[in-house]
Amino acid sequence: MSKGWLNALTEHPLLKGRVRIVGLVDLDRKVAEARAAEFALSDVVIGSDLDTVLTETKPGLLFDVVVPNARPALVSTGLRHGCHVLTEKPMAPTLESARQMVAEAKAAGKIHAVVQNRRYVPGVRRIRQLIESGALGQLTSINCDFFVGAHFGGFREQMENVLLLDMAIHTLDAARFMAGTAPKAVYCLEVNPPGSWYAHGAAANAIFEFEDDIVFNYRGSWSAEGANTSWEASWRIVGTKGTLLWDGFDRFEAHQVVGTEGFFRDLQPLDIPEMPDASKTEGHASVIADFLDAIEAGAAPETVGSDNISSLAMVFGAIESARLKQRVQISA
Repeated sequence: MSKGWLNALTEHPLLKGRVRIVGLVDLDRKVAEARAAEFALSDVVIGSDLDTVLTETKPGLLFDVVVPNARPALVSTGLRHGCHVLTEKPMAPTLESARQMVAEAKAAGKIHAVVQNRRYVPGVRRIRQLIESGALGQLTSINCDFFVGAHFGGFREQMENVLLLDMAIHTLDAARFMAGTAPKAVYCLEVNPPGSWYAHGAAANAIFEFEDDIVFNYRGSWSAEGANTSWEASWRIVGTKGTLLWDGFDRFEAHQVVGTEGFFRDLQPLDIPEMPDASKTEGHASVIADFLDAIEAGAAPETVGSDNISSLAMVFGAIESARLKQRVQISA
């Protein structure tokens, strides 16, 4: 992940020249040294202890690309050193630790935000624009399918709740962004299908209730071979006036009801709005740019922790529902 961040920071037009890297930290110093060499970062401090490197470099920003269980201590250390912190997803390994991060950032007067890069996918933002236009009428349901046979190897294959915790957070955050309102409750069935190469929770079906009578249906699997969906999932967005389909790639289909008679009412096609601001569709670069813009403006970025915790609450609500086998209220 650090390679993706450094590529964005050093090469992307939205970010080039805006940030100077002053230190790299890894538990294995040789890993940090190799990354510094790869990006020709000859004047950086390299170490295996974050506190020591922050003391020496005194940076304004800390980019957090660690595994989830290490995140709470890292974020706390960065805030204590006066850094704004941008962290990988998921925001935290538990909802309680996420709440603590929000409180610590507020107390420090610093911004802690989360890299929810999938909400900066062009399709997601174009769908939100169509919903906001009112062309679909009142939003009634959001439905998505995510089926991918992903053979990562490494830590993911040993994680508990691997699909919900490591991947579904992207899709759930995108759905919350599309809905434009807060999640209230969830019922979830989580399984590890026969033939799964994961230790736990490679598939899940979840029904989320949002405010304004919106239902979000999620079906997903990370051990589904033979017909991969897009990494962005495939979507059906239903409103009182029409429906939008998105395959997660480049194909959109949307129709609005125009007839008033007949068993099936007459439809007319809808155009999907183009993005007026291309800077909002550049994945990691857009998230980081929004983070930097917010710091400079003294404002909150779109993925600030105090808001993004609601997406994390959806994940942990689904995990709790699957454990209890019952409907669970969602509270950030």
